[in-house]
This record gives sequence, structure tokens and C-alpha cells, in this order.
Amino acid sequence: MSKMLRDMRYLRAMSLTEAPEFVRADGPDKVTGSGRYTADMNLTGQLVAKFRYADVAHARVTRIDASAALAMPGVLAVLTSDDVPDLRYSPVVADRTLFVKDVVRFEGEVVAAVAAVDAATAQAAADAIVFEYDELPIVDDLEAALADGSPVVHEDWESYDVSGDTVQRPNVASFSSIEKGDVAGGLAEADHVITSRYVADACHALPIEPRAVVAQWEGNKVTIWTSTQVPFDARNGVCETLQMPASRVRIIVPHLGGGFGGKCGFHFEAHIAALARAAKRPVKLVFSRREEFLAPDRRREGMIVDITTGVKNDGTITARKGWIAIDNGAYTADAAFFPQLAAMHVAGPYVSPNVFVESSLVYTNHQPSGSVRAPTAPQACWALESHTDEIARTIGMDPVDFRRTNTVEEGLEGPAAQVYGEIGLRRCIDAAVANSAYGSPLPDDEAVGVAIGWWPSMPAPSGAYIKIDADGSGQIITGAQECGTGSVMTLRYLAAEELGMAPEDFELVYQDTSAAPYDMGATGSQTLLNNGRAVIEGAKEIAAQLRDLAADQLEAAAADIVLADGVAHVSGTPDRSVAIAELAGIAAEGEMLIGKGSGTPPDWPSVSATCVGDQGMAGWAGPQFSCHAVRVRLDRETGVVRVLEISAAHDSGTIINPIAAHGQVEGGITMGIGQALSEGTVYGDDAKQRNAGLLEYKLQTAADAPVVTTEFIEISDPKAGPRGAKGLAEAPNVPTAAAIANAVAQLIGEPVRQLPMTPERVWMTSGGGAS
Repeated sequence: MSKMLRDMRYLRAMSLTEAPEFVRADGPDKVTGSGRYTADMNLTGQLVAKFRYADVAHARVTRIDASAALAMPGVLAVLTSDDVPDLRYSPVVADRTLFVKDVVRFEGEVVAAVAAVDAATAQAAADAIVFEYDELPIVDDLEAALADGSPVVHEDWESYDVSGDTVQRPNVASFSSIEKGDVAGGLAEADHVITSRYVADACHALPIEPRAVVAQWEGNKVTIWTSTQVPFDARNGVCETLQMPASRVRIIVPHLGGGFGGKCGFHFEAHIAALARAAKRPVKLVFSRREEFLAPDRRREGMIVDITTGVKNDGTITARKGWIAIDNGAYTADAAFFPQLAAMHVAGPYVSPNVFVESSLVYTNHQPSGSVRAPTAPQACWALESHTDEIARTIGMDPVDFRRTNTVEEGLEGPAAQVYGEIGLRRCIDAAVANSAYGSPLPDDEAVGVAIGWWPSMPAPSGAYIKIDADGSGQIITGAQECGTGSVMTLRYLAAEELGMAPEDFELVYQDTSAAPYDMGATGSQTLLNNGRAVIEGAKEIAAQLRDLAADQLEAAAADIVLADGVAHVSGTPDRSVAIAELAGIAAEGEMLIGKGSGTPPDWPSVSATCVGDQGMAGWAGPQFSCHAVRVRLDRETGVVRVLEISAAHDSGTIINPIAAHGQVEGGITMGIGQALSEGTVYGDDAKQRNAGLLEYKLQTAADAPVVTTEFIEISDPKAGPRGAKGLAEAPNVPTAAAIANAVAQLIGEPVRQLPMTPERVWMTSGGGAS
């Protein structure tokens, strides 16, 4: 398909769906440079924070002495584990402390924190801290860590507090399995049994803004400005680790320079709050790019995936078996649910009567893993969809036809025995393939690969306030967090639609835990799904007030009042009207126009499969589906793969903000290209990162981005979000690497079994450049 035709189709789709024009409320701040990020914050008397890192991956601490640092001129506070409450924390597996205490488990652990008058003094003081230790055996091989007799990363793992149905073993933070039917019997019935192994390296979220934290105390209350995706989680972490009530901890997020999951969870807010309390001055921390690589406990997990599938000669799947080892790193962060989620992605959106997948989250001395965009899914999907093309080749079937034959559809049962309502996966396959060059003649060094993916929506509690002031202007006060997706920006369109006002009539107050009700934050693609529901409910409360006021003014029944175009009018007689601004002025003299919304989140579906270590990730609410068809070009002499164009089709329910939706698909795809071809963490034998910098770690740039054509298969899901919308931000990241891999495998005759598929790995797999 020509670029002109793609552009015409895109513009036509936008003209049909985009009414009104979507304008981001935060756009002027960002494009003019007037917006403030956390690193821009400066307070009177502010000190600079620096951390002393362990710089060793596994060791027993023998001595920490901060006296020399504390005696240095210009140093106002130095903290170690002795200066904060002695407790372990984390959401499900409480295996972490704020500072190194007895054992170091990865190189980026914080030994001590310093607050000083300037950066040079703070760094000199951090360097002056005496840190002595005895090295311990490195645990960095997933299969070796699972073997009997392996050194144990957490010797006291059995004493840790654990919540939910979390199954643990030595060096296993969380284990899950999904079982349905009789896998052994299903494999015995198959005409072909295909087994594959795939290995994915860890990689990073790497938002353009390194994280920053500023803390200031007023009496016994602390305000913390921080670059987090999840303000309420950050507050909860401070409250837990510093043993404070929530009413005394305020988290404010200025503009956020991206996150991609790397800024989910609780990180260093408590360290800086404790420093500021000890120094009796505001304290500011700003990470360097190297620190952003090494210290946070949110990076994409490495993974080993073994898959076995039984099929009949006609392509029908009889059974699927999987084994997964996930690199948890040194601490669990929010990753306890990863094994079950990965198991669902290895089973995939396919119909199989017999399924057994087991998955372990394995402790190592690597940096901890966490919820980077669509955790576990791109790697697991890459393994499964590469395996799917292997199956198709084995039985001589077109891989697209194989997917059409075996994917889930309305009324069919998925891998965990969930029966799906109306879904658009097969329509996604048809659309993505039709909009691509799949099946067309191509040059010798080009091919089109196809892959499918899925991702759950995430129902959760969320709240919002709406108010209309006396002049008719409105405010939406929400706990939701905007990380660049545009989801929070879309909220004012939902309120405006309910109230018959213009989106520009509303301002947003957000990212402040003391101003707004709870929201789980920019995580799980949940903002529009959950906070959109809250905003609509709050707007409905005000709409009822406005109808009552208008009924009095127009001498009509409230049920007959229509709110539209900035006025309230009687149904059928639009000339009998009163301006909403006038009604707001009347309300200001009595009952004010204030609404609140929350509501009950949609239920997570139940499943009948047997789930050991169930973390709630087997039954999916509002499941999203996708298909990507990717055209690549291979330089056989160097192994360099260039992505030329991508055709994407997504079932993400009703698309409310088309511009933001297209942007999310294109951004997720670009991230997926990086994961496919260049982004991978390199560890040395000492379990320390060897490429913790942007010269050594290749991110995709605008110059690498291909042409992307996106088609949305809009099927309203009444059990999901407002107007039948589902989540979207993570789903586009899921199938991209897999589709690229399948195109490469067509060109070199076999799959590249390690991610990322670097030029060296492609070249070696192809036989050293032989065609």
C-alpha cells in the first residue's frame, strides 16, 4: 500500500471520528517551555542529596561508618539504616529495606544518603562513607538459581510477610501455574509436537526525564514533589517506611517527563523526606542518567520460555505446555503477579482444550524488575508467536491462516477457561494483514511478519470531584496521573459531554494527593477506564442539579431539561433556554454545583482453570486484542534489520480520543522495535551492568521510526470503561517484537531465539551471512 493511500485513509478516519478537535490542556505548558518538572523545583534553603551505592552485587556488610562524611563542612545530614525504622516493605512480598542493612543484593542498593549545601560537597561526603563487606557468591543464572544447592539470595525468605495466594520456594519470590484439561493426553493425540526455547534479555523503561524528588517539612507534615507515575502509591510507601499517617504526607507531581512503568511504585521519596527531616531544610535529589539505569527497582525482566504445542495435521491445537523463568532481580517490587500474567501470554489468545503453564519469579543479584509497559507480555508474546510460526512451518500451513483457525472468538474458551463475549481479534488479523504487503511480491531481502497479542483492562477504585464556579467555568479535581498518554487530558471531554459544555470550559487539578481522591495512577492502562467512570458520575450529579435549577427558571419538569451547547433548554423547544453560566451564578447563592464520582469497578471475570499461586491475572476484564504486520529489510552482510512499515489493528473498545489513541499505538510500537532489535541490558560476571548509558544502550529515535498505519476495531464493551472503552497504552507494545521476529525468520530460515535480535545475533543465526 502506498504512503499516499495510507495517509488518505488515516486522514479520512480522523475526520470521521474526531469531532470535536482534541486539545491537550497541558499542551501550552509543554510546547512553550513554561511547564515545571520536579527537577525545576527550587525552595529557599534547599540542600542537595546524593546516595552512596553499594557498587557490588552480593555481599555481607561488615562495616558502615559515616562519621567522616558527617564531619565535612557543608554536610547537614547523613542517613543509613540505623536512622530509619527497621522494617521490610513491598506490596506483596516484603523483602526490602530503605537502606542496605546486613546484605547487599544488587549493585544499585542505597547504603547511605547525604544532604549538603551543593552537589560537589554531597558527592564528596557520599564518597567518604566507609563501606566494608565480604563478597558472597553471585546468583545470576535463572536455571542455576532454581537448582538444589544454589546460593540463596534471601536466606530469611521464609520469615518475610507475604500477602495473598503467593507461593514461594528458595530463590522463587512467586510461583504460579495455570492448568486446564489433560496436557499429556492432548499431546499424545497430536500428529505433531513442536517444542521451542526462547530467551529474552532484561531492558529498561528509560523515560527522557531522570527521576527527581524534593521534600520539605512544615512541623510534623511533609510535602514531597516527585516524578512518579503513582502519587498515592508513593504516599503509601512513605507512610509505611517512615511510620506516618497519610494525613501528614502530601505527594505532588509537577509535569512528568514520561515513565513507561519505570516510575511506577514507591522509590526514593522516603529517603529524601527522612533527609529533609534530619537536616531541617528542604532537600532535592536529581538522578543522573547512569543512576536512572542502575538504581530504580523497575526494569523489564529477563525471561526464559519453553513452549510445547501439539497440533493435528489440519492445524487444530490439541495441547499446550509451557515453562517460564522470570528474572525478578534482587527484590520483588510489584512483580509478584508476573508469573501468572506471563503464563497467560505464553498460553496466548488461542483455543486449546488442554493447557499447563508453570512460571517462577526467580531471585537473582540483578537490578529488580517491575511494571515496565505491559510487564512480561512483549517477551512472552515474542516467544509464543515465534513458536506459532514454527508450528505453521512444520505442518505446511500459512501462519496467518493458522492464527485465524485457532484464536479465541465470541463464545469460545481461552486458556484459563474464560468464555469471551464479542471480541475483535479475528477482525484485527484481517485488518492488519489487509493493510500490509503480506502475500505480495517483495524484494529478496524484505519480508512481512505477523503476530497477535492481548492484554487485560484493569478495573480499580478511582475518584474525582467536579465543580462549576459562579462564572460558569468548571474544574475537575482528580487523583489520576498524566504521564504523557493524554488520558487525564481526555477527562474534560467526558465531563463536557455530560454537562452540555465545552471541554475548554474545564481546568484540571490533578497529581496532588491532598487535593483529590484516590486513583491508582498511570499504571495498567487504567486511567480512562476507571477515572473516566468517576468523572462521568461526578458530572451526572451536577447535571441533575443544573436540570433542577433550569426547571425552576423555565417552568418545566427537570426530566424534560436538555443540557447542550452551553445552555439548558426544554426538550423539543430549544428557544426556551437559560445559559449554564447563568444557572451557575444562581447556584452560587445557594447549593453550589459540586459533584463527586467513584462507583464500583467492573468485576474481574472468574475462571474454571486450576490456578496455583493465583494473583488475579487469569480472568481478564475488558480484554484487548491486537495484530501487527511488520515489513522489514535485512542486510545479510551485517545482520542489520530495518523496520520499514507496520500495519496495526487493535480492539480496544470504543475510541474516545482518536489522536491520543493513534499516538499510543505508534509510541508502543516504537518501544517494541527497540526491544526487538537493540535494547538489552548486558551484565558482567560480577552481575553489574556493562551498558548503563545511552552511548552503549541503543534507544529508538525519530530517525528509526517506520510508517505506521493503525485501524481500530471498535467493539463497545459494556463491562469495561466509559462509553465501552478499554485500556490502550500497553497493548501496542505487546506483539511488535514478535512480528519483527517472524519477518526476520522468513528471511534467514529460522527464528532468532534471543531478544534483542541484535545484528550479531541475526548474523550468527543466519549462518554468518550465508543466504
